[in-house]
Amino acid sequence: MQLIRSVKKMQNLSLKLKRKGKKIGFVPTMGFLHEGHLSLVERCRKDCDILVVSIFVNPTQFGPREDYKSYPRDLKRDIKLCKKYNVDIIFYPDVKDMYPEGFETYVELEKLPNHLCGLSRPGHFRGVATVVTKLFNIVQPDVAYFGEKDWQQLKIIEKLVRDLNFPIRIKSGKIIRERDGLAMSSRNKYLSEKERKEAICLYKSLLFAKELIEKGERDVSKIKRKMRELILKIAPKAKVDYIEIVDPETLESLSRIKERNLVALAVKIGVARLIDNMLIKVKLTKEI
Repeated sequence: MQLIRSVKKMQNLSLKLKRKGKKIGFVPTMGFLHEGHLSLVERCRKDCDILVVSIFVNPTQFGPREDYKSYPRDLKRDIKLCKKYNVDIIFYPDVKDMYPEGFETYVELEKLPNHLCGLSRPGHFRGVATVVTKLFNIVQPDVAYFGEKDWQQLKIIEKLVRDLNFPIRIKSGKIIRERDGLAMSSRNKYLSEKERKEAICLYKSLLFAKELIEKGERDVSKIKRKMRELILKIAPKAKVDYIEIVDPETLESLSRIKERNLVALAVKIGVARLIDNMLIKVKLTKEI
């Protein structure tokens, strides 16, 4: 396994491998790897000749009062895990190489960021789109893997690839959960023992929404209100950033349940801002 820090070295190696006909798979991460990341790594290993994992905590996707400096990092642990999962290359660039002095070119989408996390984290998805574009140009993957836990990010990357004609196939991986249902996240490390128990409120509220919808509830506002009540019952000090039911592709808010619905939420438990979602499909009967 190679650990590459140089942007030029990584790009030159990728181009050399592609000339040899190698299929490059890519899993971009911010490190502090967990089972969610590793499920993508496993899929990539099966699909591709060369497996590249990037580890880069991207400063441009963090707001001024967010946790860029405190974001969990453990390179030694990540290297051990990557070796265990037969990763070929870890790309671990320096911030100064990714954003050299005088950097002023950003990638920005017009519509998809204007929903869900994009509303409370202005500029976040501009940073995501920019760094992913740069990583795609450096690593030159044939296939790239993203988790469904950040559904909005996944849709933005899919749109980015289509709009900018990247010759890259995007594959998504299902949310990997703890035994009690909490979605795995690097930020779960921030939770105290009490907060960790309370954090299950996200998943329980999603299951509650699914139950309401399957029993025939179609009023989105009622579902959202009941989800909020359940969250605050389990975690009274939680701060709900948003609870939304949206079209899974456009991310536009719905007022009535459709056949395909994405229920998404962001909740702050202590200092940890946690996100989760569930795609809920229902067969609607036509009203006479």
